[in-house]
Amino acid sequence: QVQLVESGGGLVQAGDSLTLSCVVSGRFFSWYAMGWFRQAPGKEREFVAGISRTGSSTLAADSVKGRCTISRDNAKNTVNLQMSSLKSEDTAVYYCAAKRAFDASYFTSTNAYDYWGQGTQVTVSS
Repeated sequence: QVQLVESGGGLVQAGDSLTLSCVVSGRFFSWYAMGWFRQAPGKEREFVAGISRTGSSTLAADSVKGRCTISRDNAKNTVNLQMSSLKSEDTAVYYCAAKRAFDASYFTSTNAYDYWGQGTQVTVSS
């Protein structure tokens, strides 16, 4: 029974920066690969960024590459998503997800993840 709680969303202007955080309950955070996904109205949930168990490997989607950085602090059961140069196309509900893993991989498929947060809204004005 793992709970993920996202925070940090809000209304920002185009070109601004924002950092989202996700706190994961339980004692197995270091065993989880973590990911951020987003879903805009009328669209499918899409991968934003992923990070391996230790944080040694990361990947950002092409749509946000160069503008988003994912990081984690295993001592605090926390994964973050730093976003910059935001644009209206980034407007969506952002979800944190955890996947049990035994290696240093990251994962890009929604179906691969075991646990999901409730989401936090990011709205970028233009």
